[in-house]
Amino acid sequence: MSARPPRSPTPIPFPATHQPIRHDSAPLHVAGTARYVDDMPEPPGLLHVALGQSAKAHARILSIDLSAVRAYPGVVAVLTAADIPGQNDVGPVVADDPIFAETLVEYVGQSLFAVAATTRIAARAAARLAKVTYDELPAIITIADARAADSHILPPKRVERGDPPGALATSPHRLSGHLAMGGQDHFYLEGQISMAIPGEDGDMHVLCSTQHPSEVQHLVARALGRPDNHVVVEVRRMGGGFGGKETQASLFAAAASLVADRTGRPAKLRLDRDDDMVMTGKRHDFEVAYDVGFDADGRILALDLTLESRCGMSTDLSGAINDRAIFHADNCYFLPNVRITSYRYKTHTVSNTAFRGFGGPQGMLAIEGVVDDIAQHLGLDPLAVRRANLYGGPDRNITPYGMKVEDFIADSLLDRLESTSSYQARRTAIAAFNAASPVLKRGIALTPVKFGISFTTSFLNQAGALIQVYSDGSVLLNHGGTEMGQGLYTKVAQVVADVFGIGLDRVRITSTRTDKVPNTSATAASAGADLNGMASFNAARTIRDRLSAFIAARWGVEPTTLSFAHGKVTAGEHAISFDDLVRQAYLARVSLSATGFYATPKIDVDKETLIGRPFYYFAYGAAVSEVVIDTLTGETKLLAVDILHDCGTSLNPVLDRGQVEGAYVQGMGWLTMEELVFDAAGRLRTHAPSTYKIPGCGDIPDHFKVDLVNQPNREETIHRSKAVGEPPFMLAISAYHAIKAAVAASGGSGPVKLDAPATPERVLMAVRARQSGTGA
Repeated sequence: MSARPPRSPTPIPFPATHQPIRHDSAPLHVAGTARYVDDMPEPPGLLHVALGQSAKAHARILSIDLSAVRAYPGVVAVLTAADIPGQNDVGPVVADDPIFAETLVEYVGQSLFAVAATTRIAARAAARLAKVTYDELPAIITIADARAADSHILPPKRVERGDPPGALATSPHRLSGHLAMGGQDHFYLEGQISMAIPGEDGDMHVLCSTQHPSEVQHLVARALGRPDNHVVVEVRRMGGGFGGKETQASLFAAAASLVADRTGRPAKLRLDRDDDMVMTGKRHDFEVAYDVGFDADGRILALDLTLESRCGMSTDLSGAINDRAIFHADNCYFLPNVRITSYRYKTHTVSNTAFRGFGGPQGMLAIEGVVDDIAQHLGLDPLAVRRANLYGGPDRNITPYGMKVEDFIADSLLDRLESTSSYQARRTAIAAFNAASPVLKRGIALTPVKFGISFTTSFLNQAGALIQVYSDGSVLLNHGGTEMGQGLYTKVAQVVADVFGIGLDRVRITSTRTDKVPNTSATAASAGADLNGMASFNAARTIRDRLSAFIAARWGVEPTTLSFAHGKVTAGEHAISFDDLVRQAYLARVSLSATGFYATPKIDVDKETLIGRPFYYFAYGAAVSEVVIDTLTGETKLLAVDILHDCGTSLNPVLDRGQVEGAYVQGMGWLTMEELVFDAAGRLRTHAPSTYKIPGCGDIPDHFKVDLVNQPNREETIHRSKAVGEPPFMLAISAYHAIKAAVAASGGSGPVKLDAPATPERVLMAVRARQSGTGA
């Protein structure tokens, strides 16, 4: 069958920015022709790699017999730690994450060795034949285990303001409580995969599904014992990431590259779903304890909040994740006297890692739980208590970490959404329904979101881009951001097209490659468009300025009088097509290639005390969720969702709307159904769709309304837009609190005790506790 001819770009006229333009890969997704790593043609001689895994959570390795592995038909090579020419580590921050365990294993599923075979089936079968002798050691699995053992992966941190003990002692009302929240698997559609292709003189080309190509490059080079310039990492697209491919891809890229380097043959490592879930990190599970003092209106006067997280066996990104949990433990609320203490525990489980929100959801759920408990304790509408605690005014606009909140709009969002969603009328109708319904109970909640935008590790707030204009007027765009379905490539291409005043179809998007733009930051922290959009804008402006100077000199006009729009350049009576201008500039030896760079301004935070300005700005949102629960079974159903979200001046409303919808659903999954279960031996028991439930089509209500706030960012972001990847995730906190409201309606009084996720089992136990009088 002959190859299909290339698809001609569909003309997309100027201007492109702020228009609802479809994702650049949408036609390819529909046709099934979008290429992911596993779709790439396999080079001749390709080897398939599988990893041998630890069966113990914590043990000394006494011996490993790999003779049966090596003898298995089709096996070409077996590599252990002794075969690594460079450093046996892929830790992104601290060197504590070995590629292959040597003498000690610290979680079930930890990589012991790599098998390379002529087929994937042979590699996987051979990997299971290793005979490992262990000396088993006591395993720390849970947060409670780690607390009892005083097991810390990093030192605790504390942020404090005012006099929390004194203010607590004098508060008219005082309440204490505890909340546990589970982790979450990323469950991306495309699992972890890397294909390494050896070049000449020690070069390595790695096709990898990663959000952080530069980090993979650096860690692969370190494992190979070579400079970074010997390794090129390329990413065209990922089938989802959500933070799970920020650091986690490095192990598999390194293993594939080591095999390719050792054998001189291309090597591919692709995990199946079970191995992916066992071997890769999750969202950090947290336990929260609080002691809060407040007045009769529910206004918080003092808060002592403790955050404890399970980090796993290595540091990974746990430091920054737990820092962000602290930074978001205020959400939209001013806390005059506050102490926030963060404990980061080492356990013998897989290292937890980045996940959409990066600690923010855990911190935010903690404070929303406190506010909701205050409302239930006082018998007030939780929305009224939320309003009583909002930031506002010169004496109520400083966060616990010392940053002034200058762009606060959560109050106006709450007012608008309360009205447009008919919140009060629905709340009254729900109360009437519950009074007449003995079994089914409904609940409703309206919660706000304030999410800080920037990497809290300050040096990561930088980006680069490379733009090339060819002599026919077509444009090639490359930048350090990666595409994982969120539409970053499309947004940045829109920005570049508008700089040149040409149609979007004239801008060609290319793979992210470390040999085009070096030293990039991960596509994470919701900053992909902010950073790469501005870097690409700067690169395009450099070329446009050169073109402007050239044609202005020919026409005898000032460059500032030129207009680039609708595929033409004009100045008064002068006009020329962009394509002709580029051709003439090329003949006149004007450079048509440029790099661009951008570093986020205004960020300054002390990484030890966490005091300062960690964020460039905040993104805001609010959501109303309505649910119904069955008090006999604990089953829950989401009935309606109304969302109002702040995207600044949206670069692409249709892509942003998709991000808001998807983030809410993923957040709802975290808080209502996605449950990670580790047994006492440290084995993950929920490692497949059969045992780990994520939201499906049937979990989405018919009424799902999303409105975007069209209000320019007060900071000078790209076209005054705001980040949208992570902030909407926390809108789903409203669904969790709607379930708590429904449980409260089943009987009893006072705060509802309900850990997350609010599975049917937990909801049923909470209902029974309320009805028996033990749940208040």
